[in-house]
Amino acid sequence: MEKLIEEGFFSDRDLNCAETILHAANEVHGWNMSHDALLLSAGFGGGVGGQELLCGALTGGVMALGKLFVRDRGHESDLIKTITKDYFALFEKEMGHIDCAPLKEDHRTEKEGCRKVILASARAIDQIVEQYRNELA
Repeated sequence: MEKLIEEGFFSDRDLNCAETILHAANEVHGWNMSHDALLLSAGFGGGVGGQELLCGALTGGVMALGKLFVRDRGHESDLIKTITKDYFALFEKEMGHIDCAPLKEDHRTEKEGCRKVILASARAIDQIVEQYRNELA
């Protein structure tokens, strides 16, 4: 299975962090989600709509993990909760935070924006997919 981190998706697109992750997952996993469906991630950039709360790269990742691991609806099992918890832990271990404001302060640059944060999210997603491969929907 191709990995998000290897896709090279994170370069010349004018997308926020949440959009970048969901668009990359859509491409890598061949979901063929419509443009309208992908727009659902737009409001999560900037730490949920620019409030600098939960990181957009993480929220985009949660959307992607839901698509990967939920067969019908979230309440069908606790798997998505477990996976999300593990995903957040991997990301926080690498980046030190899960909220946008401190992530931007520590990792955002003028030249690359939040690329480092987006790539950390992609690495965490790839690790989760590998770890839970047998549970894929």
